[in-house]
Amino acid sequence: MQGVSVPIDADYIPISKRMGAIMAETRHTRVLIIGSGPAGYTAAVYAARAMLNPILVQGIQPGGQLTITTEVENWPGDTHVQGPDLMVRMEEHARAMGAEVISDYISSLDLKRRPFVAKADSGITFTADAVILATGAQAKWLGLPSEEKFKGFGVSACATCDGFFYRGKEIVVIGGGNTAVEEALFLTNFASHVTLIHRRDTLRAEKIMQDRLFKHPKITMLWNHEVTEVLGDEAPLGVTAVRARNVLTGAVTDVPCSGFFVAIGHAPASELVKDQLPLHSGGYVEVEAGSTRTAIPGVFAAGDLTDHIYRQAVTSAGMGCMAALDAEKFLAAQDVELKAAE
Repeated sequence: MQGVSVPIDADYIPISKRMGAIMAETRHTRVLIIGSGPAGYTAAVYAARAMLNPILVQGIQPGGQLTITTEVENWPGDTHVQGPDLMVRMEEHARAMGAEVISDYISSLDLKRRPFVAKADSGITFTADAVILATGAQAKWLGLPSEEKFKGFGVSACATCDGFFYRGKEIVVIGGGNTAVEEALFLTNFASHVTLIHRRDTLRAEKIMQDRLFKHPKITMLWNHEVTEVLGDEAPLGVTAVRARNVLTGAVTDVPCSGFFVAIGHAPASELVKDQLPLHSGGYVEVEAGSTRTAIPGVFAAGDLTDHIYRQAVTSAGMGCMAALDAEKFLAAQDVELKAAE
C-alpha cells in the first residue's frame, strides 16, 4: 500500500511543558486507542506492556458488540462465557497492565497532521504519535420510516438490552445469521412466543445454532418474507405488529407483536476516517496485507472495522495484538530518526 505523507505540526507543545495549566484540556499520548472491543482492549494490553502508556477511549458502547451477546462458546479457554463478563475481564486486564481507559467518545479525528488530533465529546482534545482504530461495527437497520418512529418504543437492535421489557409478550426478530438466531433464542427467556422472519428459505447461522432454534418450542420461522412496515399505537407510542411481504408471491401478512428486534448484521464504524483513509467492501478500513498498517504511517486499524471476512472476537483480539506491535515498531523507528536528527 502506498504511504501518505503527514506533515509534522511544528507548533505543537506537549501538555506536560505548558506551565500554569490547572485543568488540562489537551492530553498527549504516544498511542491513542479508539474503541473498546476485543481489538481495542488487546491492543491496550500489548501497548501497555511495551511501556507506551496508551490511552484507550471506550466510545459510545464500552466493550463493543460482545456486551450485547449472551453465551460465547468459541472464546479459547472458556467453554462458555457471557459476552459482557468477558469484556469486563478484558477491560480489567488492560487497566492492570497500565493502560488508561477513559469513558468518552471521540467525535472528530484529524489524521492530516502530526501529532494526530482527536476531539472527544467531553471537550478533551487528545494528541497522539500513533493511533489504533478499533471502533468495530454498528447494528444495521432496515431503513423504514416506521422503524425509526418506534425505535425505543418497541423497536430495538439489542435483545440483552431490551428483552426484559417484553416478559410474556410476543416478539418478532428479523435476520438470518448468528446474531438473529442468538437474539431469538435469548428472547425466549422472556417472550411468550418469538417469530423469526428471514427473506430466504435457509439460515446463514452456524448449524449448531440452527439446531437449537428449530427445536425450541417457543420459536416459529417465517421464511421468504421481508418486513415492509412496523405497525403500532400512537398514545402511548408502541409496536403492535409488523407487516411482512412474501418475496415470492407478494402476499402481505401482519404478524402481531409487542417488540420488534432487528438483527440483520453490522456495518463498520468508519465515520471518523471515511474521508481520510481508503475504505473497501462498504466501509471497512483498508490495511496493508499481513499487517494493521493503513495508508497513513502511524495509523493502524484492527478488528471488525477492517475485517469483512472473519468478524470473530478471537480474530479481533489477534488484530489488536498486531496493531500494538505495529505501533511499537513504528514509534521505535520514529525515535531513532529523531535521535539521528538531533
